[in-house]
Amino acid sequence: MSVHTALLSVEEFLKLPEPQEGHIELHHGEVVVMPPPKKGHQRIQNRLQTLLQRLLGESYVVHMEMAFRPTPEHEVWQADVACVSVERDAATGDDEYPMGSPELVVEVLSPSNTMDEILERQDMCLGNGCVSFWTVDPKRQIVMVTTPDRRTVVFDRQSLVPLPEPLKGSIEIAKVFSD
Repeated sequence: MSVHTALLSVEEFLKLPEPQEGHIELHHGEVVVMPPPKKGHQRIQNRLQTLLQRLLGESYVVHMEMAFRPTPEHEVWQADVACVSVERDAATGDDEYPMGSPELVVEVLSPSNTMDEILERQDMCLGNGCVSFWTVDPKRQIVMVTTPDRRTVVFDRQSLVPLPEPLKGSIEIAKVFSD
């Protein structure tokens, strides 16, 4: 005998209790439990948030672990680091998630990440308003930047990563990985 389970709506998802560790996301109507980030992962997130906030000043809001709704239903995702314009941030109520993907989404790889998982996250974000998706690889000390046309450029430790339009400036990769 099979049991049919319907896709979870965002409204139903919001009623779920938070897990004791990590956080939950809603992907295609299914709950996904994400483990808490480890110290090295958090260190890179903190550096990226600081570097981005210095560059973007008052024009963008930069958060770690930013939750958002890339599509109106069945989706609540969370980015390691993300940027949204102050206008979008102001239009989002304190008890809501931004609609659509942030303009810039940064994901820091963990040993548990699969290529399929990262590409799905990238596709979801780039297909719903993200203008630049960064995949940060701490092991190789590189940043892969993908744009909505699905072109990817790899930046190494000696590089500067340019921020996409309309954001301005660039980030030194060495500063992301410095100890």
